[in-house]
This record gives sequence, C-alpha cells and structure tokens, in this order.
Amino acid sequence: MKKLLLISLAALSLPAFAHVNLKTEASKKADAITQKVISWRRDFHEHPELGNREVRTSGIIAEHLQSLGIEVQTGVATTGVVGLLKGGHPGPVIALRADMDGLPVTERVNLPFASKVKTQYNGQEVGAMHACGHDSHMAILMGVAEVLSGMKKDLHGTVKFIFQPAEEGVPVGEKGGAEQMVKEGVLQNPKVDAIFGLHISSAVEVGKLTYRPGGTMAGVNDLKIVVKGKSSHGAYPWQSVDPVLVSAQIINSLQSIVSRNVNITENPAVVTIGAIKGGTRFNIIPENVEMLGTLRFFTPADEKLINENVKRIATKTAEAYGATAEVWAPYSNHYPVTFNNVALTQKMLPSLQETAGKANVLLVPPVTGAEDFSFYQEKVPGLFFFLGGMPKGGNSLTAPSHHTPDFYIDESGFTLGVKTLCNLTFDYMAGKGK
Repeated sequence: MKKLLLISLAALSLPAFAHVNLKTEASKKADAITQKVISWRRDFHEHPELGNREVRTSGIIAEHLQSLGIEVQTGVATTGVVGLLKGGHPGPVIALRADMDGLPVTERVNLPFASKVKTQYNGQEVGAMHACGHDSHMAILMGVAEVLSGMKKDLHGTVKFIFQPAEEGVPVGEKGGAEQMVKEGVLQNPKVDAIFGLHISSAVEVGKLTYRPGGTMAGVNDLKIVVKGKSSHGAYPWQSVDPVLVSAQIINSLQSIVSRNVNITENPAVVTIGAIKGGTRFNIIPENVEMLGTLRFFTPADEKLINENVKRIATKTAEAYGATAEVWAPYSNHYPVTFNNVALTQKMLPSLQETAGKANVLLVPPVTGAEDFSFYQEKVPGLFFFLGGMPKGGNSLTAPSHHTPDFYIDESGFTLGVKTLCNLTFDYMAGKGK
C-alpha cells in the first residue's frame, strides 16, 4: 500500500504544483510592493508628458527595468521602452503593454500630487494631465516587471514589457503609438505569441475586472470637413453663400447615418462633430468653415458605410446650397477595432476569475471608446480588459469620465492589476492560452 501511494504521488504533475506555487509567491510579492506602485503612479501623475514627448517618463521606466536585470531598449517609436525578461526555461513569448502619454487637459481634482504642468499642443499652451489612467498602467506594469524578474529562474518562457508612447495620438504630421511600434518590430526578435493589456476604468468598481470577446472597443477615424462658400457682410446675407448655415445642415444630416444607415441591432456606431471653426466677427459671413469630428465603428463594413455616407452627405448638402465641401476621413488618425481573440479570451477567462473572484469578473457590452492596442491585435492574438478604479459604492453613471479635468482613480485596485497580469503570464506559459 505504501509503495502504491508513492507511485501515485510520483505520477502527479510536479509542474502543476510549481505553477500554483508561482501564483502564490507572485501574489505575496505584489502585496509587498503595493506602496511602490502607488508612489510610481503619483510621480507620473504629477509630471505628465504628451505623446512622443515622454522623455522623463521613459527615463524612469528604463532605469527601473535595468535595475531589475531586464534587457532594455529605448527610443522605440520615439520615446517607447521595451524590456525583455528571459525565463529560466524555454517557452512562449508573452508581451505585456502599458501606455505612457498624458492628455492636454487642465486638472481640477484636489490632490496633493495633482498636475500643474503647462505645455504646448498643436501650437497652443495647454495644461497636461493623466486624465485617462496611463500613469496607473505604467506603475502597474513596472510592478509586474519587479515581481516577474524576481521569479526569472522559474519562468517557462519570455516576457516582453512594452511601454508605449502616444496612445492618445500625436500632433498632425508626426508618427507614433502602437502602429509605429509595430512597424519598428516590437512584436519581433523574439516573435511575440500573445499580448495582454489592461485599462483602468473610473466607472468600474475597485476589485472588479470587465472583459468582452471579439470587438471590445471601437475602431476610429478622425474626420475633417472644410465647407467653402462666399463671404459677405452679415447685413446682406443674400450676397453670400453662407458656409456657417451649410455646416449646420451638414451636422444635422450626419446624425441620420447612425439612426438610418447603420444596423445598430448588430453593432453600435457613432458620428460626432466635436469642433467647428469659422468666422472672425459677428457681422461678417466667412468664406470657409472647418469641422473636426470622430467616427466609431466595430466592423470594416460599417467603417466603409459610415465613411462613404459622411462624404456623400457633406458634399451633396454643400452642393445643394451652392457651396463645396472637402472631406477627409480618416484625417490624421485611424485605429482598428480592439478585437479580443475569441479563443484566447475564452481560455484565459479562468485566470481572470481566479485572480479577482468569479463574481468580480463581468462580461460587458462593447465600448465606443478606442484603443491603439488594436494594432498589436492585428498581428498576434491579444486580450485587453478593464480594471476597476472607481471607489467602492460609487455610481458608474456619475463617476468623472476619462479625458475630463475631474477624472479620478482609486489606487487601491492597482495590486489586482499586478496580480492579474502575472497570472495571465503564468497560465499562458503553462499552455492554458494555446
């Protein structure tokens, strides 16, 4: 009987035991560095830098990775940092990504580490703020790097840490972001097998994770329309071809695209005009009006449909009034749909549930916000999910939105982010993601 018991124990999978122990050890390490992660986040928050200008930020990240013995490459896609951690055993290559840039937003939150930074954006002096949580993403991934580097000898594979600039886009005429990082080979040498990323959410309660297989965040084209008319004195409008009036008609008509052309029972879509510029004086009808906007979609077919209808409505409406309209869609930015590989998402879902607790992992509808994480997912299977940052008991309907001066994040959820990325790494290395 004793001999049989020994044989049975020997037949058990030792790697499975080791796998469980890795998660336990990583969890303890993550708890131990919670305050470090928060301190990194607060420093980044107080010193935001806009896209392609994350010089101080990338320097801090590179120094941290180098201190951990991780191979570091800097200057990728202008200011990006890539760290390579080779485990003690052969296995897959897993990429983990965090974005680094702030936004041209003036902070209004009363925090001791609130941003007071002023900078230049498209020729204007603006405030700068981490109004989308990228400071949190960087701090969390720095924490993951610290945890995993301390377990290097036990890792069955390689981890590539991608700290990416310019997720929010760059000024017109510049290149950057995930698209540029992919072009510069960030998913090669060694070739990445799968990529994971998270985004903090001010409208999801701390302690919770949300996810969606397939199209999870919208594809986006920015939009520029220039309406050209004929100027006149405001007292004699019959002498003009009024581009302000024409623009107003175009804006109203564009709303029919979503309400009448897109099958919204299949996928949502958005057509928004966010800026309109024309004229210099109250009694002068201008010659030109410029409009800027955004288009959101979840399939290539809807992208084509929306773009075609925007151009048709703008040009034909202008023609009906005797004016002309030029349309650029996309104008300067295009992000594909953030598409979570369905098989990868299904296989990695138990990792999310084990880490946060099954009741705290929620399947959610698609999000009409956009993410350039989508460029990585075009090349390799990827999973992008959301980490709760709203204080417990908060109201998701009234929580300050991303990209606003009042954006606020509860830091108590950061450790869950560290643990989740670590466990996704362990589980994928163990073959659960394949």
